Amino acid sequence: MIFEHEIPEGSKLYFADSARQKRHIEQVASELLSGRGFLEIVTPLFSYHQHQSISDEKQLVRVNDRANHSMSLRADSTIDVVRILGKRLDRNTAHKKWFYIQPVFRYPAEEQYQVGAEYLDKSDLSQVLNIALDIFETLQMQPLLQISNINIPKKLVEMFDIALDDFRHINIEKLLDLELEWLTKLVYLQHVEQIDEVIALVPDAIKTELLKIKEMSSKIAYSNSVIAPLYYAEMLYYDELFFRIIENNDVYASGGRYSNEARTSVGFAIYIDEVLEAKMTKGNR
Repeated sequence: MIFEHEIPEGSKLYFADSARQKRHIEQVASELLSGRGFLEIVTPLFSYHQHQSISDEKQLVRVNDRANHSMSLRADSTIDVVRILGKRLDRNTAHKKWFYIQPVFRYPAEEQYQVGAEYLDKSDLSQVLNIALDIFETLQMQPLLQISNINIPKKLVEMFDIALDDFRHINIEKLLDLELEWLTKLVYLQHVEQIDEVIALVPDAIKTELLKIKEMSSKIAYSNSVIAPLYYAEMLYYDELFFRIIENNDVYASGGRYSNEARTSVGFAIYIDEVLEAKMTKGNR
C-alpha cells in the first residue's frame, strides 16, 4: 500500500532550512560563475540523446514521444549542453562559457540536483577546476581534490593482460603481481611532490600522461589534494584529465576534459544534494 504522504524512493523533498540552504548553494555558484563570464542555460527535461552520455542505459528513465520515438528524462547535462549549443543555437551565439543548475534523473526514480559548467573548445581543465574550488571555498568547505588521467589506465590495459574493470573496481593486485618497480611506484603515487621520481621510471607513453597531471597541478593553489593516476571514470565522454572533489565516501563534484564530435571541451558538475547534506550535518553538530 502506498500512503498519500509517501514520495518515490530516490526523490527529493526540500523544505524550510534545507530549501533555504539549497538555494544558497545555487546562488553562490550562480553568482561566481556569472562573474567569471559564464552564461546560464536550462536544457529540456526530455532528451533523445542521453545514451551518448550514460555508460549503462538501464539507468535511463525512458518514455516515448507522440511519434513513438524513444526518449528519456535528462540523466546527464553535459552532452545535451554541447549538442544544443553546437547544433541548435550555433547561429545565435558564439559564446563558449555556460553553466546550468538543474536536476538529472536515473531509473527508477532517482533525482540529483547539479550545478554544472562547460567551457567549450577549451582543453585546459584548470580553467574550470579552479572555479569549482572557488565555489567550495565560498561555501566554507575544503574537501579532498583527487586528480586523475583516464588515459593512464587505458594505456596500461594495452600494455598488460588486464581489463578496465580492474581499475573500476580498484583491483590493483594484478598490477602489483607484475613486480615492476615503475608500476609499483605508479600504484602508490599520491602527491605531486612524488611525481618527478615516477616520471623518471615509467615508459614514455605513461610519462606523457603524468606530465599532464603535473602541469595541471601546478596551476592549482589548493592544499588538500592528491593524485590518483589509476582511477577510471565510467562516463562515456571523459577522455583525459579528470578530477573528483570528495570527502570520506561522498563525491561532491567531478569534472574533466571531453570530446564530442571533434570538439574538445572541459567542464564539471557539483552534486548539490551531497553538498547540502554535508552542510546540514555540520550545522546540526
